[in-house]
Amino acid sequence: MDKKIENVVLNQIINQHLKPYIKQIDEEAYYPKEFLSAVGKGGFFTSNFLQKEDVRCREIYIIEETAKYCMTSAFTIWCHLAALASFRLSNNPYINNHLLPLFESGDVLAGTGLSNAIKYYAGLERIRLTAKRTDGGYTISGSLPSVSNLDNDHWFVIFASLNENQRIICTLPVNVEGLILESKTNYIGLNGSATYACFFNNVFIPDKWVISEEADEFIPKVRPTLALYQIPLGIGVSQAAIESIEKGHIKNKEGNKLIKPQLIDLINKLQIVRNRTYEYARDEDLRSKGKEILLTRLDIAKLTLEVVHAEMLYSGGQAYLQGSDTFRRLRESYFLVNLSPTIMQLETLC
Repeated sequence: MDKKIENVVLNQIINQHLKPYIKQIDEEAYYPKEFLSAVGKGGFFTSNFLQKEDVRCREIYIIEETAKYCMTSAFTIWCHLAALASFRLSNNPYINNHLLPLFESGDVLAGTGLSNAIKYYAGLERIRLTAKRTDGGYTISGSLPSVSNLDNDHWFVIFASLNENQRIICTLPVNVEGLILESKTNYIGLNGSATYACFFNNVFIPDKWVISEEADEFIPKVRPTLALYQIPLGIGVSQAAIESIEKGHIKNKEGNKLIKPQLIDLINKLQIVRNRTYEYARDEDLRSKGKEILLTRLDIAKLTLEVVHAEMLYSGGQAYLQGSDTFRRLRESYFLVNLSPTIMQLETLC
């Protein structure tokens, strides 16, 4: 599909399946499942006949455009794409030939429970799930405090320890026997992200659901993509805040001259981060840019905070009305700060 046509189609999907539901998503924990499915059915998750660099650029753009209107929905797309990134790296024929087409078509949606893996390999957290070898697969026990983008017909990706020397990556459907989900909707934002605590009681994972039996080698391959795809969450929210500031700036140019930071400074900073992000996406060897990606992920978390706080100042009293888009973006920015890897973790890693 031509890029211009893709952009038109994506905007149509956003207008029809996302914009009318943003307040419900933010205020009533409404999960935008129809929107995600529509994005998939529009062909935006497929990687067929595309270079991996083109896939990355398109998927970053999808997250960015969605985040302009609703970071919750953009985050659920990130969850699905994070799972896709894992599936695409698997050497398991069943995953490649059977599961991957279902996820790329949008017929089946997925979340990712790899936060624990990222923290474990950074030396920040113990492994929460244990695996035992059994006939035809593994049994998994333990718990994950938060996994997002889950519904009764979804799948997700997990990380578990087999022994001191081996860790594995698997996928499983939400309705598998032995898995209990506990809904989490007490956040200041992102309640529409379909986030659950997950409790595993000897959950059986057949071999055909195993993404990799060598997690120590697998995680460094997928980690740069997971971090890279978080950056457009902040780019989209920041762009929306800047556009809001621009509208108000016209009305009170003289008074706004006194506010710091100035609008032009925010625009320039965001453009630098955005250009850098797409440059990484076009790099053939994403792993070689791992450190730079983490630094940019740190930059966008800090910049998004700066931009949305500026929007609060520029917007004045209307920003403090219940249900205002400005206040929603402020809350969304704090999610980005605490999304693993958090600012604290990034400062440690970088």
